[in-house]
Amino acid sequence: VQLQASGGGLVQAGGSLNLSCTASGSIFKNVAMGWYHEAPGDQRREVAQITSGESTNYEESYSSSVKGRFTISRGNAENTVFLQMSGLKSEDTGIYYCNADVRMTSQSAVYRYWGRGTQVTVSS
Repeated sequence: VQLQASGGGLVQAGGSLNLSCTASGSIFKNVAMGWYHEAPGDQRREVAQITSGESTNYEESYSSSVKGRFTISRGNAENTVFLQMSGLKSEDTGIYYCNADVRMTSQSAVYRYWGRGTQVTVSS
């Protein structure tokens, strides 16, 4: 399973960016996708997840630092996830990694896969 993220860039504080990530490969069921943020010198922290489990209804969750500013969504193709970021702050600067929690067959366990990351820089 491979994940390709895009959409990062340089933006002024208060601005917006949209990230996208597409998973490809041997995927039976993509039960969750999400985004993590790794600020310079810090550990990777979860930003948002959108899960469906084994159902077709999605549930969203956000970290307290981005709730109300970021919106996560899944594409019409189940293996794509978006992160709409608005009201960006300098502390949002860092590398954003997408994840996909995938079941490769109907009988297999769920494994987490990671994308390579996309850089977001917010200038103040």
